[in-house]
Amino acid sequence: MIKREIIKQIRGQRAVDGAGVHLVRVLGNNDVKDFDPFLMLDSFDSTDPSDYLAGFPMHPHRGIETITYLISGRIDHEDSLGNKGTICSGECQWMTAGRGILHQEMPKESERMLGFQLWLNLPRQEKMTTPAYCSLTRDLIPTINSGKAEIGVLSGRFGDVAGITPAHIPSTIYDIMLPIGEDITVPTKKDETVFAFLIEGDAVINNQTISSKSAILFERGDYITVSAKPESGLRFIFFSGRALHEPIAWGGPIVMNTQDELMTAFRELHNGSFIEQS
Repeated sequence: MIKREIIKQIRGQRAVDGAGVHLVRVLGNNDVKDFDPFLMLDSFDSTDPSDYLAGFPMHPHRGIETITYLISGRIDHEDSLGNKGTICSGECQWMTAGRGILHQEMPKESERMLGFQLWLNLPRQEKMTTPAYCSLTRDLIPTINSGKAEIGVLSGRFGDVAGITPAHIPSTIYDIMLPIGEDITVPTKKDETVFAFLIEGDAVINNQTISSKSAILFERGDYITVSAKPESGLRFIFFSGRALHEPIAWGGPIVMNTQDELMTAFRELHNGSFIEQS
């Protein structure tokens, strides 16, 4: 059994996006080759509603899936296809943008807004698939204990416990909570891209102390081991997925394979044909 070594660490940087939302940008355009098939990761963590109430008014997506997970908070959403709803604490929205959708996400005042949004690339042959949603309410995110750790299985499988099976690109996401000074060993699929995001608290990984709001990319192998520090607990998100090894043409909220495809998408936005009419 081979323990995965650390390839790369990225400390999230403060940024402003949407209509003025203050967040931490962890992964972006410069990281796509290393983190393939994961594109962008934004983290939000605030007790000040002025940081996030401006929200993300109606905007387009094509060629990706967006995964929004709230540990704490509330976000109202709606789209150009007539869907609407609310993501609450402990819930996740897995949206397949596919060939194109316009949607908005408007956070509501909460004691604390804590969570993330991940962009997951779609393979070439599925970029123009029909848009779809998967809403993961609390009852659809099973939990399992490993030692003193608690693992929420959003997708994939941990031991005998299974979350959803993504329709378009197999990927695994766990929400893992470690008490003070505890550790966990997480089995991994040897040929997949694996990284962890420390969403709350510092960690010790392979004898290195790593700060909260950091992403840690691992070399290939069979498992990772993550420890909470002796003086504090830790919450981290585990991600795993098979790399696509496909060219990427990324323009704002649209991710395609070629510049021609990207320009076509923006032309369709301009002329009103971006959304497929039923």
